[in-house]
Amino acid sequence: QVQLVESGGGLVQAGDSLRLSCATSGRTFSSYKMGWFRQSPGKEREFVAGMTWGAGTAYADSVKGRFTISRDNAKNTVYLQMNSLKPEDTAVYYCAARRLMGIPRTPANYDYWGQGTQVTVSS
Repeated sequence: QVQLVESGGGLVQAGDSLRLSCATSGRTFSSYKMGWFRQSPGKEREFVAGMTWGAGTAYADSVKGRFTISRDNAKNTVYLQMNSLKPEDTAVYYCAARRLMGIPRTPANYDYWGQGTQVTVSS
């Protein structure tokens, strides 16, 4: 069983930066593939970024060049650095973990989820 706890959300202005953290439990964190998703009211949960146990990463086109995913296996933590935030980035951001290979962009392919953290970007 893996537990995920997100933190770092908040209210910022357009152009600001935020760093989200996802702390995980479990001794096999380094073997999990990690993803960040987001969901805004009335919309489906969408893929934001993902990372393998090594350096493989994937990003949604809407955040490429602005967001960076990273992980610290020693701290069992994955991060999402968000720069140049836009009002359309407003959403609840979720951390997810997956045991199998790859970085799928479909939420159903992830095994564990955090409770989410709210990010609100004002114009």
